[in-house]
Amino acid sequence: MEEVLRVLPEGVKEIIKQYSKQERGGIEEIRLRINRPLEVIINGSPQFPRLNGREYYVSREDASQMTNKLSQYSLYALEEELKKGFVTIQGGHRVGLAGKVITSNGSVKAIRDIASFNVRIAKQKIGIATPLLSYLYSDGWMNTVILGPPNSGKTTLLRDLTRLMAEGDKGRRIASSKVGIIDERSEIAGCVKGIPQHQLGKRVDILDACPKAEGMMMMIRSMSPDILIVDEIGGLKESEAIIEAVNAGIRLVVTVHGNTIEDLYRRPSIQELIRSGMFKRFVELSRTRGPGTVKSVKDHKGNEIRRSKVI
Repeated sequence: MEEVLRVLPEGVKEIIKQYSKQERGGIEEIRLRINRPLEVIINGSPQFPRLNGREYYVSREDASQMTNKLSQYSLYALEEELKKGFVTIQGGHRVGLAGKVITSNGSVKAIRDIASFNVRIAKQKIGIATPLLSYLYSDGWMNTVILGPPNSGKTTLLRDLTRLMAEGDKGRRIASSKVGIIDERSEIAGCVKGIPQHQLGKRVDILDACPKAEGMMMMIRSMSPDILIVDEIGGLKESEAIIEAVNAGIRLVVTVHGNTIEDLYRRPSIQELIRSGMFKRFVELSRTRGPGTVKSVKDHKGNEIRRSKVI
């Protein structure tokens, strides 16, 4: 949390520091909205902290302090981030931005008059993906989709699975693999100036802030990965790039929004990709016991896989 505290305005910083270390460990988001109460989401539940018995309302001065700290007092330094709507800070944490959008020729040029900040706390849970190894590996890694609703832990699980793939597991006779990450939103690796802020393994290459479809082709041509990692697919171009990658003999692990496989069949841009049988495993997540809760693992026909049936 130290990296997060460094970019918070002074008043908000003092409130967050009042939480115990255990409570701070459960913080998922810190939301600042000008002229509205500070919101802190802890283990999925929103809280509105009080200072001197009253809810803390975020001021324009708070927003100005936050912007200055994020940009190191130079908005020019944030030019590219302001086009994307978020800034990745040390530790891999991401600060989402909302305000007046400036467009040019139909494309977002920048965000001005920033009125809302959403600090998403990056979580690395080492070992969270280990129980899935027997489902996802059998004489090689299987093409896998991780699906769940927002904030269900898809990226956290994907991050640890990436680490396992890159490191291998001698005890299970799983060799390490060359892993390429297409990190369009700088969320999987949390790169700052190209350097990942999370522990991902020694055989990982990252294209940071790169569009997914183009990035997959770039990675294949330049880094010869064994496995491609892509977060939140959904576009037609991404589906076409995935087909190209599979035809090139590359394994894929991707995430996508949805509650069940049936949800994916209703999405025109990816339904044929799912129906093709190209992906052999579908890991469905929920938040019933916190982010990263595995609801079920299914095969490409939608049949739930029981551990006793896994080779």
